[in-house]
Amino acid sequence: MEILLLIALMLATAKIMGYIFEKIGQPVVLGQLIGGFLIGIFFKTEPVIQEFSNLGVLMLLFLAGLESELEEFKRVGKPSVIVAGVGVAAAFLFGFLAAYPFVELHEAVLYGAIMTPTSVSITVKVLMELRKLNTREGTTILAAAVVDDVLGILVLTVAISLLAEGRVEYDVLAEILIEVAAFLFVFLYFGPKFADRAFRAISRIDLPETSTSFAIIFMILFAVLAEHLNLASILGAYLTGLALGQSSRKREIVEHVNTLGYSLFIPLFFVEVGMRVELSYILHAGLFAVVYTLAAVASKVLGCGIGAKVAGFDWFPSLRIGVGMIPRMGVELAMLSVAMASGIVSGDALTVAILMVFTTTIITPPILKWLYSR
Repeated sequence: MEILLLIALMLATAKIMGYIFEKIGQPVVLGQLIGGFLIGIFFKTEPVIQEFSNLGVLMLLFLAGLESELEEFKRVGKPSVIVAGVGVAAAFLFGFLAAYPFVELHEAVLYGAIMTPTSVSITVKVLMELRKLNTREGTTILAAAVVDDVLGILVLTVAISLLAEGRVEYDVLAEILIEVAAFLFVFLYFGPKFADRAFRAISRIDLPETSTSFAIIFMILFAVLAEHLNLASILGAYLTGLALGQSSRKREIVEHVNTLGYSLFIPLFFVEVGMRVELSYILHAGLFAVVYTLAAVASKVLGCGIGAKVAGFDWFPSLRIGVGMIPRMGVELAMLSVAMASGIVSGDALTVAILMVFTTTIITPPILKWLYSR
């Protein structure tokens, strides 16, 4: 019963704080994150709530995929690879250089790897509010974030292999590359056809909300499959939404998943993220955490911004893309847990990572909204 009351408190906080921040001209996400931070002073998150939160971020990326146009995704494919590639290289370099004065060489390599991915969920929410998600910039950010996570996991694979084994395990790296290529090929070229056939068969089940239920089932199945293939679960959720978004059931699925997601799971996700940050983490983070966080911000703005300019964007849209790629969240912490489990880095790294994640998550919405108001 206590958990149910906590969920009720989190939902009320999400809506009230979101409304307040919207009224003062700030992103709803920012209000929900700060509301979660305030709740976290008095209450701790629970495993059940964390699972609800995980489902929330999957639904958010699933909806982003549903609302993305496949043809537009293909059109910005090359720019997105350039943006992600330059951004990952810059993030690794900045992370390594920021950490090297404070830690041993092998830990500095790992800190560089941890900095590489982008958590696009915060940016997606802001772009949805601004109705800019389906623009060339928004689609580029989404596609680049997908490539970004894949490249980040590859970087981490190489780093852990190099540090733990003293050599790069090329067979593992080759296996991941093949899995990624197969995953993207299947979704982009066969996903829409499979979706239409599957939902024609599903429509024979004459029960309420059958299509919605199976849409969520597919989302979870492919998110789990992506994770099983050592990819980010949000990659599976987004690509599932992208495939279903090309089917004849798109409007029905979007409407119903929107209602389910934004009434429960997605607000819980943002509030739960805020709850994870403890004041003691920030107070004891020290100079290293501050330098590392500043490097995390600069690396994406400069790296992805320059990548966007190279890909053909003007300077101001390039800046928007660079800022949109700033946030870090789940993938980074997951990567850190892998490294900690391998014994390569100590638990002290969690404090630095949490401050970096929280800061990049908090600052992106207002900056992005200001840039789009220009």
